[in-house]
Amino acid sequence: MSTEKKEVEVVNTTTPTTSEQPRVSVDNNENVVTVPTTGKRSGKLKKHFKEIFGTIWVKPEGKPPNMWKVLTMLDNKQRLTFTAAFLGWLCDAYDFFCVSLGATYIAEDFGVEVSDVTSAITTTLMLRSIGALIFGMAADKWGRRWPLMIDIVLFSVINMASGFAPNLQTFIGLRAVFGIAMGGEWGLGASLALESLPVEARGLFSGIYQEGYAAGYLLATLVNYAVQITGSTWRIMFWAGSVFALLAVAIRFVVPESETFEKTQEARKLMSRSFFKDIWIMIKTHYLRVIYMVILMAFFNFFSHGSQDLYPSFLLKQLEYTTTEQTVTSVIYNVGAIVGGTIIGFYSNYFGRKISIMISCVFVGAFIPLWIYGPNMGSLQFGSFVLQFFVQGAWGVVPAHLNELAPPAFRGLMPGLAYQLGNLISAASSQIQATIGEKYPLKNPDGSLILREGKTVPDYGLTQAIFMGCVAGCLLICIAVGKEERNKDFMDNLLEDEHGNAIGADDIENYRLEHGSAGINEKLPAEHVENAATEDNTQEQIPK
Repeated sequence: MSTEKKEVEVVNTTTPTTSEQPRVSVDNNENVVTVPTTGKRSGKLKKHFKEIFGTIWVKPEGKPPNMWKVLTMLDNKQRLTFTAAFLGWLCDAYDFFCVSLGATYIAEDFGVEVSDVTSAITTTLMLRSIGALIFGMAADKWGRRWPLMIDIVLFSVINMASGFAPNLQTFIGLRAVFGIAMGGEWGLGASLALESLPVEARGLFSGIYQEGYAAGYLLATLVNYAVQITGSTWRIMFWAGSVFALLAVAIRFVVPESETFEKTQEARKLMSRSFFKDIWIMIKTHYLRVIYMVILMAFFNFFSHGSQDLYPSFLLKQLEYTTTEQTVTSVIYNVGAIVGGTIIGFYSNYFGRKISIMISCVFVGAFIPLWIYGPNMGSLQFGSFVLQFFVQGAWGVVPAHLNELAPPAFRGLMPGLAYQLGNLISAASSQIQATIGEKYPLKNPDGSLILREGKTVPDYGLTQAIFMGCVAGCLLICIAVGKEERNKDFMDNLLEDEHGNAIGADDIENYRLEHGSAGINEKLPAEHVENAATEDNTQEQIPK
């Protein structure tokens, strides 16, 4: 029998690579079609580069939106939902900074060194990833509302208990549990808030939500200052935090469940899809994206911790600011952080997420000299205001950007888990800066060491400047090589099929109209599975 070959056309609707369909050879003695892979790989490579570098700058359409109109476009339910999420994150940040701001007084009360107390901060940071995993999984399986309720009640109780801790061991144990609660708050709050808001408002409220962290830091600074000048006990800071948290608890009792999550549950039911199968699909389809998100958030956390954690010590020890001058400076740069996060988050909806973050990185690098080496207090305070404007301006884009990058079925889990794993990686940033600064202390022009009270003066300023310059450059590169899915409609991305195709609310509704409420069994709709067997294969079986 002859081995005559004939030309046939193969149409791949799953991953079209070129405008012309590929030609393949079929051997009549073999039921195998050999598909040339060069063009397919080339097309995929082009598509990959287009997705990455083509999204850095996309020319905006029309005029920038009016911020006031966007701010006032929410209905009462959306305002309530966002307020509950914002207050939870603010209380979380407030309680976290109570330890770092009150470490000296806590150490004196317990009769230990400050470094012993700061181990509570390390413990908190280490356990935040566990909280993100536990509460994130719960939110994607059972909904956002009740895990968030449990979370806010948990750290309200821990706040109160921390104020009654009789010794350091009890205090550290309570902060360990707080770390788990804190890890669950950010990701769940962000997903609940952003899923409930219109797409047009996502950038603005992403920025406002993220700056709940700076607002919590500012509130903790003011309460700590009041405690200091009145000579009150440090325990008041934690008791006050418990009261703030109770306000968020009261509001969350009337917050409805995310409509996006309810639709996702409906889709799972119709598709007879288990939650654990969705986990497997996410790992199989998006493992590289998940890794990228963790790396990105590691750089982001270095970005914020590298500019915040050691800066008060730099002001007090190296520049010899008084407590009042240091507090005023902290208030100034935290106001800059809140304003920057709100404005840049807002405009990221119009100009793009990646370009907004990249521009912020450039301006952070430009203002490092004034932030550290300002010739007088006024100029240094201005430098700190502008630098935190852009540091937290970049951060203001993060809630929206991470929720848009997250696999559709796991917006409760992945943004928070990536955030907290990145935070774990960067947890030693202040220790790295302090160690280097102490190893290379300040020197006089003649090369001799500067001494104060017989001790050398650590050069925290130069260390922070070099550290922040490196981090800003690395973050700029990292965000440039990532993807952007700005203004993705979450209702159009509820789940994914086996091959990574999005399934939305319209797909669910169309199927129900055509087939009733019977299970979809992975056949929804036809275009999601057509020719799926040919995806990423170099050979295909064809019957004679």
